[in-house]
Amino acid sequence: MAQITDLNVEAEINQLKALIRDVPDFPKPGIVFKDITPLLGTPWAFQKVIDYMGNRYVGSGVEVVVGIESRGFILASALAYKLGAGLAIIRKPGKLPYKTVSASYTLEYGEDSIEIHEDAVRRGTKVVLVDDVLATGGTMSAAIDLVEKLGGDIVGVDFLIELTFLGGREKITSRGYPVFSLIKF
Repeated sequence: MAQITDLNVEAEINQLKALIRDVPDFPKPGIVFKDITPLLGTPWAFQKVIDYMGNRYVGSGVEVVVGIESRGFILASALAYKLGAGLAIIRKPGKLPYKTVSASYTLEYGEDSIEIHEDAVRRGTKVVLVDDVLATGGTMSAAIDLVEKLGGDIVGVDFLIELTFLGGREKITSRGYPVFSLIKF
């Protein structure tokens, strides 16, 4: 495979970015939702996303990729496959069938929580956490809390999209974890 220059990478990232659709007033008035389904439905684009995210970890010994409900599942499962790693999922309360641990986080309008199976990550397991969008960082911070409770060794926190104006990156990097986002708005 030919080596990709920075100029080529920037052009490819812009092509991927162009496939993300803005949906105004979803899920509520004033929100502009970043819809990734056109990107996921474009075979070369979905492959490119997984390659960009996954190539960073090839040979690193990642054992489990943790995906956050729900679009994070799509990215995490493909990434786990690429890396030959296991997949663990984090869901909203009451959605997982086995014993769970939970973590709560603050939203702009209240509080929410997420859960993971208590045996999804074993102590010392090398983990990458994945979600579709980094906004304020609340959900991912709670996900980090869960993996830390289980004793996982977090080697990366990855997102397809980062909404830079919301400042969520700082919430994660201040905890000492590297953040990667492929596309920035």
